[in-house]
Amino acid sequence: MYYDYWGLKKPPFDNVPDPTMYADSHTSMESAIAETLFAIEEGNECVAVIVGDVGLGKTLSLRIIIDSLEPEKYKIALITNPDMSFIELLKEIIGQLIGKQCEERRKIDLLEIFNKLLFETIDEGKKVLIFVDEANAISPANLESLRLLTNMQDDQRNLFTIVLAGQLELARRLEHPKRANLLQRIGTFSRIDKIGAEDLVKAYVQTRLRLAGGTRNVFTDDAYGFLWEYSEHGVPRLINKICKLSLKAGETNEFNQISGEVIRQIGERFRNLAGPAIQKRKPRKRLESKVIAEPIEEKPKKVHIEPPEVSVDVFQDRRRPIEPVSVETKPAMAEEIASAVAVEPPEPAEAAESSIAEEPLKSAKEVLPVQTEFTEEIEMAGYKITISIPFHLIEQAKSATPEHRMKVAGALAAQILKKHSELTSTHSIDPISVWSDIRELVVSRLK
Repeated sequence: MYYDYWGLKKPPFDNVPDPTMYADSHTSMESAIAETLFAIEEGNECVAVIVGDVGLGKTLSLRIIIDSLEPEKYKIALITNPDMSFIELLKEIIGQLIGKQCEERRKIDLLEIFNKLLFETIDEGKKVLIFVDEANAISPANLESLRLLTNMQDDQRNLFTIVLAGQLELARRLEHPKRANLLQRIGTFSRIDKIGAEDLVKAYVQTRLRLAGGTRNVFTDDAYGFLWEYSEHGVPRLINKICKLSLKAGETNEFNQISGEVIRQIGERFRNLAGPAIQKRKPRKRLESKVIAEPIEEKPKKVHIEPPEVSVDVFQDRRRPIEPVSVETKPAMAEEIASAVAVEPPEPAEAAESSIAEEPLKSAKEVLPVQTEFTEEIEMAGYKITISIPFHLIEQAKSATPEHRMKVAGALAAQILKKHSELTSTHSIDPISVWSDIRELVVSRLK
């Protein structure tokens, strides 16, 4: 494995919520953990909230909080996908607390079971804790139902605590005037931000390496400045991705250390795929279609590091050669992809919470011709393409579920792929992979 090459006992930069890999250099995350533990253990609060942008460590924070609690004092339910009806949500909570699936289907009976469970748990000398990750996916109606659930408390103490963790959209919903009753019941409100400085990013990386069993400096001093820049100034998820690919590149090319140049090249790959940066070079000229008899087969490009004169190749290991895979492209590939990603309209958002029109989202084919508000030019597979997304579609998508945003993005990506036929004109380009990359970019713009 690549981490063996660097003398490590396990992968140091996997993007999984592993509490054993927690680096305390992320100060805002450390504060959120401490405040939430206070709300649970000492503050006798009924609601605690953690918010933060994508990739900053909210899920890891919940795992660390849960691992920090004494098991004999609490019964815990962890909801990782709250995008469900309140009845299903309540069934899931009860099922986790009792250790078996809850078969009851009537709301009034579920509330009675939950209330009885609270007092039984208190009689056992324990307290019920409900953790909800991705809480921004909870519908406004379910937020109100959770608020009513907090009425089930004793006169002297709270019988349970709900911890909500979600993206910044959750904060906006909680601050809405209609949520005033719920907002007043929140005991602690924590926000996780990026890792705040280059030296803290360095401490974060070195701590993760040490926790993985490392005993030497893997990254050169100049690497951390590039890592700070290409991680969008301290996004932990991006730091992990860039460091992981850099370690793999170093193992493949038999480097002794990871330099700033390696970080720069890996960072540029991410920026080209998921950001607005465009290489400053003239676009490739295309031959007239009547001249092309067969698709032109392009050779994969190598990116060279000077010195040494060797390309940073992350996945091609010279000791275990990988046979090239030929992808056969069909002329109608874009149409096939487009037909495979049907867009279904979301449920209408609450009129009081948003200025978004209460009409279903239109299909990608209907919205593309509309005058756009957001236009971006990117480079994909060696070609410059333009991505245009109607402003009203972006606004509507903000109140839609993650699953629906993914469907909309898939349909838009298929239309873009069909419009830019040059992306599927050669055997060396996998249209499915390109479609997936475009879809992920569109999803990021719809949030």
